[in-house]
Amino acid sequence: MRRLERILYVEDDHDVRDIGGIVLEMEGFDVRACASGAEAVALARTGTFAADLVLLDVMMPGLDGPATLAQLRTIPAVTTLPVVFLTAKAYPREVEALRALGAVGVLPKPFDPATLGEALRRIYATTGGGGG
Repeated sequence: MRRLERILYVEDDHDVRDIGGIVLEMEGFDVRACASGAEAVALARTGTFAADLVLLDVMMPGLDGPATLAQLRTIPAVTTLPVVFLTAKAYPREVEALRALGAVGVLPKPFDPATLGEALRRIYATTGGGGG
């Protein structure tokens, strides 16, 4: 099983993106933060950052999380990457809908910075170290 090392983090809110990125980097992850779904898709298409997992905000202007996921799934290198959604609407119906889109996990916002890295490691381990 591979270790979770590289995270593609997509969050439109500057402050949340900074906090999440800093916390994850402090825990030893290599994080590439994108401010939009379009930026994440463009980065994935370049193939310059081989992420192990995508941490994806649901509600974003332009491409929202589900639309971003749909576009990421068209890129061969990203097709099977595990995706974890972050959402302020972590109600059972919404969580079920996000899992139906292929998410391996859904974390509520606001997230607890002290447990974010461990939560992602736990979710990643359930995927067998990759593969959606």
